[in-house]
Amino acid sequence: MSALVWLVAVIVLLIGEMVSGDLVLLMLGGGALAATGVDFFVSPPIWVDVVVFAVVAIALLAVVRPVAKRHLMSRPALLTNVEALEGKRATVLASVDEHRGRVKIDGEEWSARARTPGDHFEPGEQVTVWQIDGATAVVWKG
Repeated sequence: MSALVWLVAVIVLLIGEMVSGDLVLLMLGGGALAATGVDFFVSPPIWVDVVVFAVVAIALLAVVRPVAKRHLMSRPALLTNVEALEGKRATVLASVDEHRGRVKIDGEEWSARARTPGDHFEPGEQVTVWQIDGATAVVWKG
């Protein structure tokens, strides 16, 4: 019967994890799942279930959670969207200064402005995209 209680705890913790997304409740759910297995196969006293739960949950929190968080927080190896445009070469279509201009990046026309105040680029010049600021490419002569 206590195996069923542990199983309900696993389900509740997993549902809580879906809401929080911090991986703490998932690790506690792993401890509860271990206690469920021990209780189902061995039927020990409740204190053994609690010890198994605590040991497994602490181990998961100390070892697995940091690795999983690092994996989840790492940036993808393949840059996409505007991040992929940073560092690309662009051709100036309309004069670019610190306030306005137009460039062509990978066949697409973008509004642009110069990275450094006082810089001015004429049509036909090649520039480098330093960053994308909203819908504007910030360019420089790099």
